[in-house]
Amino acid sequence: MISELIELSKVDGKVTEMETGFIHQIGKQMGLEEADMLHLFEFPFPYTPPTEHFERIVQFQRMVLLMNVDMEVHDKELAHLRFMGMRLGLNPNAVNEVLEKMHDYPNNMIPPNDLIAIYAKHMN
Repeated sequence: MISELIELSKVDGKVTEMETGFIHQIGKQMGLEEADMLHLFEFPFPYTPPTEHFERIVQFQRMVLLMNVDMEVHDKELAHLRFMGMRLGLNPNAVNEVLEKMHDYPNNMIPPNDLIAIYAKHMN
């Protein structure tokens, strides 16, 4: 998960302090040591999507939050998020709706209940 966040932070060509701070905060919540996180910036871990659908949604939402942490949304970031949504096995319509509707909320943060409703609407 951390490697994917790091990859996203590099997509626009610059990694901001806010982005690295966010990544380090998530890493700490996961129990990673600082040295391990720094190592992942140089040597990313191979991608393995979570097995549980809910965890895939959480992973995607963390990527959305990371993209918005510096309050700059670049086309390359949006394209990468759409690609990651596919890799996570999320419904492309749900992913697109999340990326469109995030602008309707303060700080582009969709409240959990609204986020769950978007994914529920697009369940197969």
